[in-house]
Amino acid sequence: MDIDYSPTGREFVTGSYDRTIRIFQYNDGHSREIYHTKRMQRVFCVKFSCDASYVISGSDDTNLRLWKAKASEQLGVLLPRECKRHNYNEAVKNRYKHLDEVKRIVRHRHLPKPIYKARKLMNEMTDAQRRKEDKRKAHSAPGSIAKEPLRKRRIIKEVE
Repeated sequence: MDIDYSPTGREFVTGSYDRTIRIFQYNDGHSREIYHTKRMQRVFCVKFSCDASYVISGSDDTNLRLWKAKASEQLGVLLPRECKRHNYNEAVKNRYKHLDEVKRIVRHRHLPKPIYKARKLMNEMTDAQRRKEDKRKAHSAPGSIAKEPLRKRRIIKEVE
């Protein structure tokens, strides 16, 4: 329903019809954070704060909500020992980010059941479509069907 870029230009936030707020990196296809609450309805507007540390959202239930742009970030003043611990933990995550176990833990986001089920159904449909395309390509003459990337297929029209 709405999109807003951060003042740094490195991220953008989206509010959607599925009652979630998602924060994306500018060059990544998957969201970095997903925000939702039980009472929040469809999100009609989202906005980054001027310092890009908060996200403000307005939903169908006529409420404004304030979210942290980085959910795990601690608010307030950090003691030097806490700051060192935080930096060390981030360095460890960054060092071992290529390992499957660490990647799985870092990427995990809890989703509400209706959104999870809808995503699961959508994945089943796209897998079926992909299998159909593979079978069509296997049983046709070589080179008669061109393979077009999914991201290019989704673009309907480019406006300059």
